[in-house]
Amino acid sequence: MTGKVIAVAKDEGHNFSKRIVPEIKIVTGLGVDGDAHKGAQVKHRSRVKADPEQPNLRQVHLIHSELFDEVAKQGFHVNPADLGENITTKGIDLLALPRGSHLKIGDDVVLEVTGLRNPCVQIDDFQKGLLSAVLDRGPNGELIRKSGIMTVVLKSGWVRSGDCIDVWLPDPPFLPLERV
Repeated sequence: MTGKVIAVAKDEGHNFSKRIVPEIKIVTGLGVDGDAHKGAQVKHRSRVKADPEQPNLRQVHLIHSELFDEVAKQGFHVNPADLGENITTKGIDLLALPRGSHLKIGDDVVLEVTGLRNPCVQIDDFQKGLLSAVLDRGPNGELIRKSGIMTVVLKSGWVRSGDCIDVWLPDPPFLPLERV
């Protein structure tokens, strides 16, 4: 399975949306250089409040651009970095990846998928009603979170718009993604 990067973004503050930049430096075990969520321990404010020493399983956030097309059909206008992702992708069903999948991006970067982003009410602050559009129900009534995946950094390097993404699946049995 392969895809590509269509945008990269970061933000030094804990703002909802990030700033699109030409390239981002990804640092092993930490995340995106110059981003508020960079660190070995959790940086997400609500999780820091609960336990600041827990590991940061949310070092790099990826969203599939196909989500923007999906929510546009419901009247929403979302661009890359609007929902706070560091990497916007095209051509990979991120939500279908099993936990532990590796994403090789560009020449060097390797990320490991840790789980799903848990969308919060800030999405409705961005555009009223958007939170409902990025949530769904499966055939058994289970909640489906569509606002991207979270990863940790296994190998450093630079990521730029246009870079190829190769997916390496872990050995079976595959573990489903859960919110992190």
